[in-house]
Amino acid sequence: MTAPGSTRVSFDAFYRAQHARVLGYFRRKAGRDAAPDLAQEVFARLLRSGALERAECPEAYLTRIARNLLIDNARCKRSRPTAFYSFDEERDAVSCADQTWRIEAADLSHLYRRTVRAMPPKTRRVFLMRRVRRMSYKEIAASLGVSVATVDYHMVQALALCRAAVAAQW
Repeated sequence: MTAPGSTRVSFDAFYRAQHARVLGYFRRKAGRDAAPDLAQEVFARLLRSGALERAECPEAYLTRIARNLLIDNARCKRSRPTAFYSFDEERDAVSCADQTWRIEAADLSHLYRRTVRAMPPKTRRVFLMRRVRRMSYKEIAASLGVSVATVDYHMVQALALCRAAVAAQW
């Protein structure tokens, strides 16, 4: 009879010695992605069976477990029903053509320009300094000689006008 800890030690040593071989086997047979999970399953099955101490050639027993696991996986894949869906243009979403996107972008650009031109002069200037020149609120305030709160007020007004124009258009 063996000591309780000796089975674990022998399994650990066997695992270290055989893991690379089993992993390589599964990489060839099942692919790189599935190999680590399958290798772990093989060693789990070996440990659950308790056959490591009883088998005359544990390497061959391990290989048989690996083959059986591949067979089991193939059977499961075959028995699962495969779903095929017929192509139905009325049910499937139709994507917009590039030309449609370009036309809509051009329309939006024209709307944007009209809206900016219609803004009050100071609001338009603050908006363009922020959006076109990419200036910060502090830089705009210093350039125009106003407070940062005034710049914020004009930006809020400009954005509200843009939102209203887009909402009215579409």
